[in-house]
Amino acid sequence: MSVYMEPRESARYWFGDDERRILEVLSGRYAGANPPVPFALRAFAKTGVLQTGEGLYDMDLSVKLPEAANGDYAYVYGLVWSDDERSIDGIMEPLGPVRLYVNEEQLYRSNTVDEMKPGARAVIPLLLRKGWNAILVEARKTDAGFGCRFGADEAKVRIMQVLAPFAGREGSAGWVFTGSMKSQLYGSERGFPDFKHAEEETGLTWLPRRRWTEEEAKRPNCERLFGRPVQPVAAYGWSGLQLPAGADTLILEGHALGATSIWLDGLKVVGLQSAGSFRTQVSAGSGFRQLLVQSVSGSGGWGFELNVYSEGRLLPLEMPAAVHGAEGAWLYAGPMDPTAEPDPSAVCTTAALYPAVDSEGRAVGHTYWMVDAPHSMVRPYYENAMLSNKWTTGSATNYGRWDYPLGVTMYGLLRTARELKRQDLADYALGHIRSCTDRYEYSLWDRDQYGFPSVNHQLVLIKMLDNCGSFGSAMLEAYLQTGDERFRSIADVIAEFMLRKLERREDGAFYRLCPGEYAADTMWADDLYMSAPFLIRYAAATGQREALDEAARQFLLYKRYLFMEPEGVMSHVFDFKYVKATRVPWGRGNGWCLFSLSELLEKIPEDHRDREALLAMFRELCSGVAALQADSGLWRQVLNQPDAYEEASCTAMFAYAFARGVRFGWLEGRDGYEAAAQKAWQGLTGGAIDRQGNVHGVCSGSRYSFSPEYYMHDLRTVVNDNHGIGIMMLAGVEISRMKSAVAEPVQPSSLPIRN
Repeated sequence: MSVYMEPRESARYWFGDDERRILEVLSGRYAGANPPVPFALRAFAKTGVLQTGEGLYDMDLSVKLPEAANGDYAYVYGLVWSDDERSIDGIMEPLGPVRLYVNEEQLYRSNTVDEMKPGARAVIPLLLRKGWNAILVEARKTDAGFGCRFGADEAKVRIMQVLAPFAGREGSAGWVFTGSMKSQLYGSERGFPDFKHAEEETGLTWLPRRRWTEEEAKRPNCERLFGRPVQPVAAYGWSGLQLPAGADTLILEGHALGATSIWLDGLKVVGLQSAGSFRTQVSAGSGFRQLLVQSVSGSGGWGFELNVYSEGRLLPLEMPAAVHGAEGAWLYAGPMDPTAEPDPSAVCTTAALYPAVDSEGRAVGHTYWMVDAPHSMVRPYYENAMLSNKWTTGSATNYGRWDYPLGVTMYGLLRTARELKRQDLADYALGHIRSCTDRYEYSLWDRDQYGFPSVNHQLVLIKMLDNCGSFGSAMLEAYLQTGDERFRSIADVIAEFMLRKLERREDGAFYRLCPGEYAADTMWADDLYMSAPFLIRYAAATGQREALDEAARQFLLYKRYLFMEPEGVMSHVFDFKYVKATRVPWGRGNGWCLFSLSELLEKIPEDHRDREALLAMFRELCSGVAALQADSGLWRQVLNQPDAYEEASCTAMFAYAFARGVRFGWLEGRDGYEAAAQKAWQGLTGGAIDRQGNVHGVCSGSRYSFSPEYYMHDLRTVVNDNHGIGIMMLAGVEISRMKSAVAEPVQPSSLPIRN
């Protein structure tokens, strides 16, 4: 028996069989430990180092420094923050001779083979320490190239966000780099730059530049940001001010070089038809107030000046949003159509894009906010909990991340909120989901502008089911509760990927093509959860039978490849490279299957052609799994290995499926499955959930192997791993419902389907 805590520490010791109290503790701990910390807004110079489509930072210095001669050196410098010690793999693609230093330790030096072989790459283990990590790249130019491409392996999953070093650039995003030089300046024997000091102390000029030249600074604000247009165009300026108590009257005074409109908290207070000065008096109460200016270019230039007074005192203007690394009090967006009348409530946000025009007034897509510095855009960044090589996320909040374990967590919170009648919990989960969906259009634009997105990495770089299915399913659960059409429109994109673009075998089965990766040509039991619940909810949201039929089809196809006789359980993976299943019945892999199959059986119509086959599959799997339950009530990490440790997440999934099978009357020998579900829940509450709501005994994220020892010894348990928290809540909900329904079984609600 695996022991994760003393009995006195367990939830069961304190709350007994009160599932509602345990759900309160589980959900409360998660929400408390993962506060709604927003994306970080940062200034980013678009003339700096951008990323490739796979997330490597493109340090091709032959492009950045075209004047460099063969033999010249240059340096690229950046900072990475880590909330905890974190291990990830770095990828280095040298374009010429390079050295990589992390925290003043040389981790890589290119060799002649890598330097001369196009596309050569090295994998470099990176152990990031808690706090700041300084990364320095030294490059030397040859005829072969100058610089490198460097970043995190699986960058959309294991994000490596780089910030600028040096006092004066604090908070801005991106690398800085030197001009070319004739000799080495930094290294193990020469020392390193101090990122806490001003860059001027190095005696070097670091790029991209962060200040206007004296001549540029003299130009009107919109003109220095956007240039001098050929035709009249417009720009927005957005700022704010804090009005002291008693400041009932404001004076807005200034000058504009073209037609200008000004709104104070959405109320239009200035409307100039042409260039000139203005002065207006308005009433306003105390508190923070927002200013929006629409400035149209004129024959004499493009820009505006605005001062605000109260009782003869000049009031300081402030940034309307916290943008790290930015100076000044204004954000700007442009150029735009000057004839468009803005809605201030739709403009004064950092979640929207704005239709853009070129200098001749022709439509050219969209634009976003800038700060008053050379080529400096505002970008939102996801900087909360980051995944390591062990799939753990450390101590920071998970809020705002789109990934598959958090999809289960959000689903668990939504179901728990409904069970407990806790609107605050539902609002919390909806807030997390909306933090992703509200910036969906922006994140697509960001990806196209800068090569790689700063938020919603997996959502906008969908290549496999892990990237979209689980969180997409939670999003559709939210859609079915709220009717928010933004959720539906993103679901349409995911459905198009699953039904039209996802790799399939000749028989139509989903699988992972993944060319060049370790998982190439494989089928994973996990992918039944990554696909079927989304397809089930998409059918419910749209009435499209195709999605439900596809979910049913995939279960029956996967059974052909993965079902293990005579054990009656599923192999984790089928490897088409070897044309065989691994025959390792990983606990959570089987949990994904049964969990998802129970959701399909609830919604599939009684007269569906595949229902009986699916029901038979459910009963076979339940029978095979039930026979392997340990005396503690838990199931093992590898189901048929008696010496494997007992694992909590698969146990919760089996309890969930058994409880639903009992509640809906799908299982023969109902009393035995009811007892098994109760025993599993008691094992979880007595040995895996503590009285603070922490979840123990959950296996970290898995790769795959033909060897059960990999799962038993390499994959260890993690406290509060996101793979287990949501399903623990869902198991509690279903145990509670099973107990209420035992005397009177409920009927499943099949979907109304349009042909």
